[in-house]
Amino acid sequence: MARGSTRRRTGAAGLCRGVRVPRHLGALYSGGGAVSPFHYGGQALLEGVMIRGRSHMVAAVRAPSGEIVYHEEELPPAARSLARWPFLRGLYALWDTLWLGVRALTFSANVSVGDPQGQIGTGGMVGVLVLALLFGVGLFFVLPLLLSRLVEPLVVAPWARTLLEGAIRLGILLLYLVLIGQLRDLRRVFAYHGAEHKAVNAYEAGAALEVEAIRPFSTAHARCGTAFLLLVVVLCVLVFAPFGALPFGLRLLSRVLLVPVVAALAYETMRLGARHADRPLVRTLLAPALFLQRLTTRPPDDPMLEVALSALRRAIELDAAEGSLRP
Repeated sequence: MARGSTRRRTGAAGLCRGVRVPRHLGALYSGGGAVSPFHYGGQALLEGVMIRGRSHMVAAVRAPSGEIVYHEEELPPAARSLARWPFLRGLYALWDTLWLGVRALTFSANVSVGDPQGQIGTGGMVGVLVLALLFGVGLFFVLPLLLSRLVEPLVVAPWARTLLEGAIRLGILLLYLVLIGQLRDLRRVFAYHGAEHKAVNAYEAGAALEVEAIRPFSTAHARCGTAFLLLVVVLCVLVFAPFGALPFGLRLLSRVLLVPVVAALAYETMRLGARHADRPLVRTLLAPALFLQRLTTRPPDDPMLEVALSALRRAIELDAAEGSLRP
């Protein structure tokens, strides 16, 4: 994946409170959802938030001094062209999320120790991503099958074995989220996660991007990564069902080889659900995913909202400057 240009700047801590929006950008801030169909999203960092725009990634991090430090990267053209292709865009989005996420997390960690200019090499990035993928595949795809095999003699029907494996997979996901939520540092990350969702929800609702305006919005969002994980768990049952009668070795191989298929389906399903989230049936189907986000988000304080707004504002400004907000 090609690296975009990078630049950093530092702003005052109170950047988002009471700031007047420039007239030429007023429509963007006051009615985001009506200006562009592009869906902004991001992730929580260590004392910060990363927002991925159409043309740039922006990370805003609260430094120990109280200032908000920014990291900006231009996204390669491939990121925009691949977004038009169903299923393929899901695989690219997953890789893109991991790649940008690791870079943004590295930046936030460097800011926390007073070295915002620190970087990680491409080799180190690839190594971290490979380890993360191996961990995810092992924990959520391979381990449930191994555990379900322990009771295989008691479950004869292939479809029942697949359902049992799915139940174990769901249990592992819930246990994982509960356990990491007990870590003190991650509790603040989860609060920044809530701040990111409030900012994006406010933007998509057409609210002004100010702390007071976004405070009432929900900390849950239909396109959250937590919702993606829950969709993966559900879709695994459907995708793996035709392979339930295979010998164990082939079933294990199928779990690994079908990871891209499950990921692409989950991405398209989540995208479709978010697009029609205002419909009663879709809201009902999304309810479990939104409820699960109570484990991965916390109510943010105002300084956290300021950071999230800073990242979102800057991403919108960069898109507007490049003309990327056209319908």
